[in-house]
Amino acid sequence: MIQPRHFLWRAEDKVGVVTLNRPERKNPLTFESYAELRDFFLGLRTNSEIKTIVITGSGGNFCSGGDAVEGVCAGAGAIIAMASDLRYAAPSAKTAFLFVRVGLAGCDMGACAMLPRIIGQGRAAELLYTGRSMSAEEGLAWGFFNRVSDRALDLSIETAKDLAAGPTLAHAMTKKMLHDEWHVGVDQAIDMEAVAQADLMRSGDLRRAYEAFAAKKKPVFEGD
Repeated sequence: MIQPRHFLWRAEDKVGVVTLNRPERKNPLTFESYAELRDFFLGLRTNSEIKTIVITGSGGNFCSGGDAVEGVCAGAGAIIAMASDLRYAAPSAKTAFLFVRVGLAGCDMGACAMLPRIIGQGRAAELLYTGRSMSAEEGLAWGFFNRVSDRALDLSIETAKDLAAGPTLAHAMTKKMLHDEWHVGVDQAIDMEAVAQADLMRSGDLRRAYEAFAAKKKPVFEGD
């Protein structure tokens, strides 16, 4: 893959690591880096070698937000974290949706749709109305962070490698259903899951798991 201009990229063991790399400004995003990230991730859809992605920042910070034409408007970094499947943080982490601090609404980039799903309506409302920082301890207690550790990046990569070595076709279906089932009732969700599982019952990974179980071995999944 071509090395991007606005962030660092490395890959190992089916895991890609994106490192936002403007440490002197705490890794803000620009319109150009937004566009490059968009195009880069679209290109990854055709890359069969990369199964999971870790996003991190250089210089001890994750992302200070959007570096717009009229100055810094932090908050986009919190959106990237919010939109991720799993979030690991250092004990010193501070997360803030700062749109209101510059006169903008908190309903930016999906925050009003996604943040209440993660931490609850009342907690999301407080963060979006006030723009205050959420500590790592709060984020863990509220379910925003999956883990808080001094080894946050190492744990993220270890988890990503475990997921990449698993049944990635099944993981993809789980991700799809986590999104799709927000919009339906329980009865319809059960029907949707039955169809999804029926599709996966024809997968090579299910056959490999069955054969490994019969042979009392650990399955080696290939994602098909």
